[in-house]
Amino acid sequence: MKEFAKLGLSKKTLDTLEKKGYKTPTAIQEKTIPLLLEGKVDVIGQAQTGTGKTASFSLPIIEAIKPRAGFVQALVLAPTRELAIQVSKEIESLQGRRNLKVLSVYGGSSISQQIRALKSGVDIVVGTPGRTMDLMRRKELHVSKLTYLVLDEADEMLNMGFLDDIKWILSHTQDDKRMLFFSATMPRPILEIAKKFMREYVVVKVKSDQLTIDTIDQVYYSVKSNQRYASLRRIMAVNKKFHGIIFCKTRRNVDDLAQRLIKDKYSAAALHGDVTQSGRTKILNTFRKGGVKVLVATDVAARGIDVDDITHVVNYSLPQSPEVYVHRIGRTGRAGRQGTAVTFVVPSEERKLKVIERITKKSIARGKLPKVEDILLSKKEDMLNTIKRIINKSDSSKFEDISS
Repeated sequence: MKEFAKLGLSKKTLDTLEKKGYKTPTAIQEKTIPLLLEGKVDVIGQAQTGTGKTASFSLPIIEAIKPRAGFVQALVLAPTRELAIQVSKEIESLQGRRNLKVLSVYGGSSISQQIRALKSGVDIVVGTPGRTMDLMRRKELHVSKLTYLVLDEADEMLNMGFLDDIKWILSHTQDDKRMLFFSATMPRPILEIAKKFMREYVVVKVKSDQLTIDTIDQVYYSVKSNQRYASLRRIMAVNKKFHGIIFCKTRRNVDDLAQRLIKDKYSAAALHGDVTQSGRTKILNTFRKGGVKVLVATDVAARGIDVDDITHVVNYSLPQSPEVYVHRIGRTGRAGRQGTAVTFVVPSEERKLKVIERITKKSIARGKLPKVEDILLSKKEDMLNTIKRIINKSDSSKFEDISS
């Protein structure tokens, strides 16, 4: 707790962090929390999923605002329903014994219930842009007295077409608030919004040597385009506890791969922008519970997924940038667990892979695909283990040595 104490957090907050098992701040927390507590500048933080960015903005907000002030004091915008729910739950958890009221608002659920909650008094609202705008237009969500406004996963809100919505929301808030942008990458439109709506601001980046996580084993396989699927099946065949996300470039790629896996008797599901909100919720709940073992997804659709026991992330196709690569693989190796990031690389992409290694300052080992003998051995071991479990659960007297 000494390192957290140095950041300027109160004893009440430090006690809460200790109870939650926090020990030392992450790089992004160490850099942003003091700035936000000081409250003199706006902040743009570049950080990918899994680096503790939610606590980076939540803790200073919790420290600064007054419980039950009678108006919304902080607004956090998130690209997806799942992320909005996740962030609101984490804020509630981090506040400890404080009496702050936190509400998540998003489409696909009852707006009347959200309106009733707002009327009863809310301190912090975490919402998707569409539902936030809807509530503002209905004059049910008032943002004229905000102390803080946060854009979480700003680059993904841009990718999902929320740029105009964000500008509209920002234009209806007062000037004297603190603004915080958090994003895995920093595209030009996001920086342009910062220049237009922020006052004095600083950009905080995690150093390249801190971008990858030590609990993730990174490996790549050099394959031809038409060998990807066969290679994937070999890897999954020797990893019986495979519970992972496979990233593809397009929605069509996602559907095609998911259908092939399902046809070959794998417990798989597709997740992309064409999936309905109710369908998405059902798929993610099943994935969290282990009913679906393989989730095939696009980058945008996978945002907001927070599952600690993901064993593998597979880059079925190499991502366009090192930042996206880091963002993808950060979904495994969480909560102290070991994870594996697998990347398929066609010969023409070798140079792009070297760029990723240079930017992340992490060498990615070249792997050898499991041989047929390895797969057969794995299946034999599974069969023996199954037989042993059956024997152990049964009356051993039924299995006396017939040679006696």
